[in-house]
Amino acid sequence: MDTRPIGMFDSGCGGLTVLKEYMKELPHEDFIYYGDTAHLPYGDKSKEKIIEYAKNIVEFLLSQNVKMIVIACGTASAQAYEELKNSYQIPIKNIIEPTAKTNLGNTVGVIATKGTIKSEAWKNEILKHHPQATIHSLACPLFVPIVEEGFAGSEISRLVIHEYLSKLQDKNLDSLVLGCTHYPILEEQMKLEMGSKVQIINAGKESAKDTHDFLEQNHLANDSSHVGTSSFYASDDFESFKENAKKLEITI
Repeated sequence: MDTRPIGMFDSGCGGLTVLKEYMKELPHEDFIYYGDTAHLPYGDKSKEKIIEYAKNIVEFLLSQNVKMIVIACGTASAQAYEELKNSYQIPIKNIIEPTAKTNLGNTVGVIATKGTIKSEAWKNEILKHHPQATIHSLACPLFVPIVEEGFAGSEISRLVIHEYLSKLQDKNLDSLVLGCTHYPILEEQMKLEMGSKVQIINAGKESAKDTHDFLEQNHLANDSSHVGTSSFYASDDFESFKENAKKLEITI
């Protein structure tokens, strides 16, 4: 048993979609969440900058005595995970690997930020587990600012979703992987756009299940009688961060 909290970070509020899945899957765990709102979006930053930001956050989370760290960000998972894993002794999880292992079908769409798509991290990891799959990758850079500015569920978001996802309509997708953790906030509108035949894959759900197994296998789970709590930090504009959390039914 390990009663220390789990550290988690993202460029902003998107990773709260991951935290929400973790809170369901691991109700006995405590969490410390860090939103790097001063530097969002990560999708248009260089790999070097993302690694720099991520290391600073990891140092902060380590100062909070966490037992493991979850990169609740698609871009940081793609760009900084290997560097972080090789630089720190603490267990570090990303959202890409556990999601790529799941049953995605033969034809897979992946949508994410420009930096993530350019890295081909999702494509390479999916092909590692499903070598016969056909992957269609698409950068959707406007989704993050739409979410952060509070336009999710609006006519603006519907039009932008249509503009991007119409490019995938003729690909006969079996599944669409939401490769950025902000994107599940737009999931319902995406379902309407793509139709019921396309399975929408929320990486947060797969990550939470994978971490559950990891904690049990390594005797790191908290006491099952404990009621989990969450603490929140943001590098800038904490009030906007709180408002976005409220929309996800997370009280800060």
